[in-house]
Amino acid sequence: MGSTSTNMDDVKEALQSISQTQTALLTAVQSIADRVNTLEKKDTSSSSPPSAQALDRSATPLKTGFTQTPTSELPAEAGTQTPTATAPASPVATASKQFTSRVILTTYPHQIGISPLPLNWGAPDPLSRGPVTVSRSPSTIGRRNAIGAHGGSYSIYYALALASGELPHNHKPDYTNTEPAVSIGPFPQWGDKKKIVAMDPWGHLVPWTHKELMEREGVDLRPTIAVTKAHMTLPELEESVRSGRLRPDGKVCLNGRGELAVTKFAVEPVWYLPGVAERFGIEEGVLRRSLFEETGGMYPELITRSDIKVFLPPIGGLTVYVFGDPANMSDPSKRLALRIHDECNGSDVFGSDICTCRPYLIFGIEEAVKEAQNGGSGVVIYFRKEGRALGEVTKVVVYNARKRGEDRASDYFKRTENIAGVKDMRFQALMPDILHWLGITKIDRMLSMSNMKHDAIVGQGIPIHERVELPEELIPADSRVEIDAKITAGYFTTGHRMTDDELKAVQGRIWEDIDH
Repeated sequence: MGSTSTNMDDVKEALQSISQTQTALLTAVQSIADRVNTLEKKDTSSSSPPSAQALDRSATPLKTGFTQTPTSELPAEAGTQTPTATAPASPVATASKQFTSRVILTTYPHQIGISPLPLNWGAPDPLSRGPVTVSRSPSTIGRRNAIGAHGGSYSIYYALALASGELPHNHKPDYTNTEPAVSIGPFPQWGDKKKIVAMDPWGHLVPWTHKELMEREGVDLRPTIAVTKAHMTLPELEESVRSGRLRPDGKVCLNGRGELAVTKFAVEPVWYLPGVAERFGIEEGVLRRSLFEETGGMYPELITRSDIKVFLPPIGGLTVYVFGDPANMSDPSKRLALRIHDECNGSDVFGSDICTCRPYLIFGIEEAVKEAQNGGSGVVIYFRKEGRALGEVTKVVVYNARKRGEDRASDYFKRTENIAGVKDMRFQALMPDILHWLGITKIDRMLSMSNMKHDAIVGQGIPIHERVELPEELIPADSRVEIDAKITAGYFTTGHRMTDDELKAVQGRIWEDIDH
């Protein structure tokens, strides 16, 4: 017992020593922080805001923005003398001057200079909700309440424009005459944090609802949704008019060329991380870690800023095309035809016949126009999810594997899974958010055969009254492999579902056939 008591006394003494050391360290840190605050108040000569100065102390040094700089251009602390006469600056040197000599890799909660603008996701109005603030400009970095960058996948081009000097680092947009072309909402769904988790429901109003804040504090706030009006012209639509499938009415279908009047909504992704995690049935911490690690550590604040709940991911957004009066979308007494379409560059733009994407897109537009002309509403939503969100390179690699083999419908999904490890990464769980934002509460005609899209929409409480499959006469011969494989896997059809033996008999063209 005596030995045990002595050991316990030793442990207690060690713990007490550790506690005293921690107290001393905390006191020293607080003393340093107080001294820094005093110095900041005295320093009135710097042009940088206090928050930027405070953040700079915890930054990681990086000379002149990743470029190899001549000795005469290094900052003063490098120990060189600046010559009295200098040659004209090179483009690289000019671009370099837009950047400070220190890079802020990450921030932490309660760090000096950090004071995020309040953001209450799910609040019923834009002022009580607060603006999504993500810019890392000197005037805004300490007020950020979101991680990532504006522009989605195009944010990298923004960075290149800054680095090359094409874009001034202090540019701020002039939003004169850029207001949404039509009014929409607000709808009750905008204030439900469980219904909208993948976009900012107030993102189209930012420059106007928060104008006073932007002017008073100089924070850089930008919209994530834009609304305009446009005309649409596609060669197939002129044929639709000639054949009588579409009729010009001067309002929706404007003329004999099949030119359409459309209201267009462009949307960038904005993720409310707790809601996204819940939608996928995973923990928020697991989501954050996977996003951080599988992007090569691109956004360290996913790990260091657990207090920030909003993330603007570097992925493609979506575009909504509305035919007829946009107010009809949310009117339960009006019929609605809807096509949810995921990007397919090869077919949608260049007319490849290996899949049914463009034919279904054109068919969806036609049916949407007809519904609008009948007094209802027609909506086509286009998501940037190339190759089932596997990307175009993976998609083309799969095509190679198919065309070097027998390209049978029975192996359609197997070849994708062999290469990508999964047959589809579109994850339609987030897709219905745009329907909630548009105020859609029911769908009369769903122009899609996808079981994943159907289940995601119905799972979010939006009933679908009728599902409309692509007519047989619009299916290209070489895309039978795709469509028959999808029907067998669960896609909607009112027709025949093939047996395994029948599916093996469905074969696409091989390269030799295509070449001839």
